[in-house]
Amino acid sequence: MITRDQVLAALARVPGPDGATPLPETGLMSDVAINGDRVYVAIRTEPARAAAMEPLCRAAEQAIAALPGVAGALVTLTAESTPGAGGRPGPGPGRGAGQGPGASRAAAGRNRAAVPGVRHIVAVASGKGGVGKSTTACNLALALSGLGLSVGLLDADIYGPSAPRLFGISEKPEMLENRMLKPPVRWGVKVMSIGFLVDPEAAIIWRGPMVMSALQQLLREVVWGDLDVLVVDMPPGTGDAQLTMAQNVPLAGAVIVSTPQDLALIDARRGVAMFDKVDVPVLGVAENMSTFICPACGTRSDIFGHGGARHEAERIGAPFLGEIPLHMTIRETSDAGRPVVISEPDGPHAAAYRSIAEAVASRLVAGAPARQAPRIVID
Repeated sequence: MITRDQVLAALARVPGPDGATPLPETGLMSDVAINGDRVYVAIRTEPARAAAMEPLCRAAEQAIAALPGVAGALVTLTAESTPGAGGRPGPGPGRGAGQGPGASRAAAGRNRAAVPGVRHIVAVASGKGGVGKSTTACNLALALSGLGLSVGLLDADIYGPSAPRLFGISEKPEMLENRMLKPPVRWGVKVMSIGFLVDPEAAIIWRGPMVMSALQQLLREVVWGDLDVLVVDMPPGTGDAQLTMAQNVPLAGAVIVSTPQDLALIDARRGVAMFDKVDVPVLGVAENMSTFICPACGTRSDIFGHGGARHEAERIGAPFLGEIPLHMTIRETSDAGRPVVISEPDGPHAAAYRSIAEAVASRLVAGAPARQAPRIVID
């Protein structure tokens, strides 16, 4: 079993940016994260120094990889505020002076380039978990591919990755010579998830900088090739992962998924407000689990209500993309790793996802070209 002390001892042999101070003593490191036989470390730096810090990252990776029992090491850069000595997060510049974390995040968010080869990046988001966002993102990606578009899907939910199960993928991505990952392809869609890289039974207990570093790798160190659309399955909520995506790539827009009941709509409003704050257009709102038709008697039951997402879309002036029913077929095909768009392409549920995909595709075609990532300032 690899220990944190072993990793720090190995990194103590790596000089920091000044060429003399051992890396763990520079105060630039985050805590070490260990998942099974893989080790993850983030090093904080200013965006302007990122290129100069790359050799240090590679040296640190080599030192960790040389430890017995280590199958993989990832050392990435983050623009989080500077921690205190000994690798523990500290107050950093501006904190305690009325600025908060927004100042460093704003600096990190300037002039971020698009992902090479990717024309449009679409975030599928929800204000809360349990509304079927990942299932929607998966079937949306497959439906977009069915329209003739070149599509990829990035599972950005670091703590609860769903893409491996939804797509029925068990193989790991191929590591190329230049440290780039070649994503698995299923039904014509390129798929990347942290779930391919860690033990599926392991709990991922990472702090914010580690999550942001992992997202950077999944975005920037993957051979996506030429894609018309990269669908990003966002984690629920409005935290670090959402801000990282908005800061680092020019999102073409966001699809908000909600169930009809008021409790879910309250959180969906927060998601819409967040994307509005960071200048990302909302492509539309989709109502999942919209209604239930009893397969035995044909009786309709609005278990979670009905029409709430449509009314919310009208209230905020966003397009309403459509309704997806609550049905056992969608759940069963998702659990089996054969999404309903693939397993029952001529059925009514696949038709619902295709309708949403057509609406999203038309918005992307009608919209402006990929925009520059916004500057984000959080008061």
